[in-house]
Amino acid sequence: MLLEACVENLFEAQVAEKRGAHRLELCSHLDLEGLSPGKELAQAVVQAVNIPVKVMIRHRGGNFHYTPAEIDALEKEILDARSWGVQGIVIGLLDEQGEVDIAPTSRLALAAGPLSVTFHKAIDETADLLQSLQRLQAIPGIDAILTSGGAPTAEQGNATLIQMIQQAPPHLQIIPAGRITALNVNSIHQALGASEYHGRRIVGDLGVMGNG
Repeated sequence: MLLEACVENLFEAQVAEKRGAHRLELCSHLDLEGLSPGKELAQAVVQAVNIPVKVMIRHRGGNFHYTPAEIDALEKEILDARSWGVQGIVIGLLDEQGEVDIAPTSRLALAAGPLSVTFHKAIDETADLLQSLQRLQAIPGIDAILTSGGAPTAEQGNATLIQMIQQAPPHLQIIPAGRITALNVNSIHQALGASEYHGRRIVGDLGVMGNG
């Protein structure tokens, strides 16, 4: 199974790689559920590690419904991110009804090419995750969904996550997230059988460089 560690800075990125992370999701302001890390940090991390790096593309906290001007700004950063050396981007857009916003999501996924595109946990705010999965699988360029199955944790969202994994087409990876740590990832994997998992502490506490 692939372990994706969520990191906020260069130190955490290096610790996560040392601890065995296979890929990084780089964000800033995790207190706001993750914002764009910016070009300078993204390039520094890419140069410092030997594993793939995804970057969050999100400019503010709060809801995931964006104005046309905000979508323009997201697209501009995505086009710029194609030259940062990252492997992929992470986005999430909902419409006024709280469902996957198909048109701008399609636009941003197209702008990202050839980078991979992950739709983040904004999906957990939608009313029907299986219906949202069907919407996302029809958008060219979306190749992963980060989700806790609509629950506060992956363990609590177990049943929905299993359904999503079973129903997702081969090109679309369901990446369980939500309080997945080095201590529980193996038991969660036994329950879900996913190929990839995501977590802030999925390879342990990133605050120290040791092996713990």
